[in-house]
Amino acid sequence: MKVNSTPYRTIWETSDGAVEIIDQTRLPHEFLTLRLENMRDAERAIREMRVRGAPLIGVTAAYGVALSMSHHASDAALKASCDLLVKARPTAVNLRWAVERMRSLLSPLPEGERAAVAWNEASCIADEDVEFNESIGRHGLEIIKGIHRRKNATVNILTHCNAGWLATVDWGTALAPVYAAFDACIPLHVWVDETRPRNQGASLTAWELSQHGVPHTVIVDNAGGHLMQQALVDMVIVGADRVTTKGDVCNKIGTYLKALAAADNGVPFYVAMPSPTLDVNLQDGVAEITIEERSQDEVSYMTGLCDDGQIRRMRITPLGSSALNHAFDVTPARLVTGLITELGLVDADARAIREHFILERK
Repeated sequence: MKVNSTPYRTIWETSDGAVEIIDQTRLPHEFLTLRLENMRDAERAIREMRVRGAPLIGVTAAYGVALSMSHHASDAALKASCDLLVKARPTAVNLRWAVERMRSLLSPLPEGERAAVAWNEASCIADEDVEFNESIGRHGLEIIKGIHRRKNATVNILTHCNAGWLATVDWGTALAPVYAAFDACIPLHVWVDETRPRNQGASLTAWELSQHGVPHTVIVDNAGGHLMQQALVDMVIVGADRVTTKGDVCNKIGTYLKALAAADNGVPFYVAMPSPTLDVNLQDGVAEITIEERSQDEVSYMTGLCDDGQIRRMRITPLGSSALNHAFDVTPARLVTGLITELGLVDADARAIREHFILERK
């Protein structure tokens, strides 16, 4: 995708053995890149949400292992690096998937071969992510085309959090069909949930769409149901941090409420997910998925651009008030119209997922 007409990925290798990322904590008011020189830099970038989005977290972790192997390639270093990286964010399954893929590939190799193989594999994981997301875009495009044919007017799409190219290496998951449809000249408009408390929608999704020229409007998180009641939403499309084998979807907090509103108003609710987001070890999302609880400060404080041009942080809650900050919730499979994957559209039920993914993997 492009920033000020210049093509970018969200993460890339440098010529001198480091990695650079877009620092997402500075957006939308500043576009800055950040250099990662060692594994701990990568772990910190994940933990502090300088990179976020399940696919990008996984790729960053893979590069973290590669950075580690460039400095120390012993068995102990490999184990310590993988163990630390996998704990950086507990909910997104792509993180563990990428780390364990690197660990299993590197463990049998002699120490002298590990660094080169690690860099090559991390690059492959990044390129695969781009391919997966571009395919998700093509399959999701067909859904948007179908709505446009039936409606013969602008297609209104509601999305939650950020699942665009900033959440992946490129293209995005939930926004990949939006970009594909926009580039195909289908008239569309995106309702962008602000997505409290970190405002990934208002800060990141809106910024992305602006850069690409896609018509959009930022809305408060609680407005989605009202817009659906007024027939102003044709479809909802969100990303996912983890999907179980029976189709339960773990995504940014507030997704479940959008799914409930969509079901009540007959609005199709789609989840865009690449195959690494499927957790083949889990069935019941509500009972089995660990939900990350983040700092109270993310709820109690907000950062923004002030009228004097300075970016400042300010408290918005009373000093004596505590805050609860669960980062994700789980949408039951019964509320999901379909999963848009790189292999095509699949029903959110155990049998369809088993046939679509697990048999495909054999």
